[in-house]
Amino acid sequence: MRSSNSLNKNSRKKLRFGLVGAGAIAQSYIEAFESCSEAHLVAVADPRFDAAQRIGERMRCRSYDCVERMLADCKLEAAVVCTPPATHADICVTVMQRGIHVLCEKPFSTDVLGARRMLGAAEQAGVKLTMASKFRYVEDVIRARSIIASGLLGELILFRNVFATCVNMSSRWNSRPAISGGGVLIDNGAHSVDLIHYFLGPLAVVHAREGKRTQGLQVEDTVFLVGRSVNGVVCNIELSWSITRQDDTFLEISGALGSISVGWKRSGRLDYAHRQWMPFGNGYHKIQAFRDQIENFCRAIRGEEPLLITAHDGLASVEVIASAYRSLRENRPIPVSNPSASSFDSEEPSSSIAPAPARRETLQ
Repeated sequence: MRSSNSLNKNSRKKLRFGLVGAGAIAQSYIEAFESCSEAHLVAVADPRFDAAQRIGERMRCRSYDCVERMLADCKLEAAVVCTPPATHADICVTVMQRGIHVLCEKPFSTDVLGARRMLGAAEQAGVKLTMASKFRYVEDVIRARSIIASGLLGELILFRNVFATCVNMSSRWNSRPAISGGGVLIDNGAHSVDLIHYFLGPLAVVHAREGKRTQGLQVEDTVFLVGRSVNGVVCNIELSWSITRQDDTFLEISGALGSISVGWKRSGRLDYAHRQWMPFGNGYHKIQAFRDQIENFCRAIRGEEPLLITAHDGLASVEVIASAYRSLRENRPIPVSNPSASSFDSEEPSSSIAPAPARRETLQ
């Protein structure tokens, strides 16, 4: 027999959502909306009207050729913004000024000023603003954080994350800096930085090094990022569009007593004392993560639970990526928070994100 709480959730009215952008990432949101108990997609807008119409036909919702027309014509409670990053700040501000809550795809903004403008607009309008960061909603990632909180790993020592898959980016907007804000660092790195924040809190310093550009892009396609958290944990991040790592694991966190590995197909914990590997999950499930992200957003709007990713988390991600790009340009470590926590340089972090100039050096 279902509980009364379950019955109430299943019978209550779903929140009315608009979708801004009908590109590749929008397809994952569509699948998530199809199985979402908290939200209903009622409209989609994209300058490529035929792309918006295809989604409208599938979801039986209205389609528009611009966001302004959608806002004028539809009564929305929330919106998902999944347009190219250079447009995020302007679109999100426009939507929030209508009193509509916003879930904005990563990267949150291509620069710190844009991110701060978004936060200011949300505060002024009294609406919720969150950054989409699907990995925080992966069940194995949430379990891993719980394991760490229990103390089973002991004092944390090392954080390692790898997002490396060979993909031809030559014809994608992600490799056009005026639209994307950079290359693989701002694209996949936004996920990496947010995972560090989720598990460890703020970073104190970052040092980014670029690998060879093998795809002839205007932006970086391979980056190695080393950081140190404010509480002293070393972080190693490998990002690439030009190599594929064979390891199934994308996240490893090691402590004095044990370590955890979160993979694409399975996850587990290693107990050093007993040399035992204990599975705790079945890996990454994309649509589940997207659906849970939307549902957390909806429940936060209703005042039932806090946002798992706040607007300030989104701003923090942009600030770290800005410091990492400065590190690429200047070829040295750059502090991002609480410089006294690190023995590295102590200059103030940069607020601009821009791809580093083309370089031919390899990782050192």
